[in-house]
Amino acid sequence: MLLEGPATAKDLSRAVGIPEHDVAFHLEYLERSLRRRGERLVLEPPRCLACEFAFDRRRRYTRPGHCPRCKSPRVSLPVFYVEGRAPAKSKPT
Repeated sequence: MLLEGPATAKDLSRAVGIPEHDVAFHLEYLERSLRRRGERLVLEPPRCLACEFAFDRRRRYTRPGHCPRCKSPRVSLPVFYVEGRAPAKSKPT
């Protein structure tokens, strides 16, 4: 699903049939597998819907409970996608 385009944890939980809070656990393992294949899991950080604060430094895959700036609980979901494959190494002749 992530190869097809960006998705939230909610989208992934619906597609796979697991609880949303379990998705973060599985994404950690997916990230490691992708790294071995020359790809990477990209996280578009969540934003506060009230004051537009961006959680740029956050590396966890779960949605924050509230905004640290305005304390609003209205926070968007993080979005995940798989980014490119590293170019294949040419074999020496």
